[in-house]
Amino acid sequence: MLHTPIGRLRTMGFIEGMSLLVLLFIAMPLKYWAHHPLAVTIAGSIHGGLFIIYLAVLAYAAFTVKWHVKWSAAGFIAAFIPFGNFIYDRGLRNYK
Repeated sequence: MLHTPIGRLRTMGFIEGMSLLVLLFIAMPLKYWAHHPLAVTIAGSIHGGLFIIYLAVLAYAAFTVKWHVKWSAAGFIAAFIPFGNFIYDRGLRNYK
């Protein structure tokens, strides 16, 4: 899967999508319900770094495969929506 630009993007999308879910569904409740703000600091920093790497891999895939702009825009927008990367991955799986 890591042998192609799209495979790298799919892998990074999964990792970045999971980090968003951890931030939203584990770290945020810990911050507001258990009063542990450090959870958001740590998870947010990790997610931010992974997000930047995801954008770099998205740009790499877009230029390497010579995508139409809609694929890049969809990948960018999907990163902001919980479970969005997993839905975007379905489209990438069928991309030819």
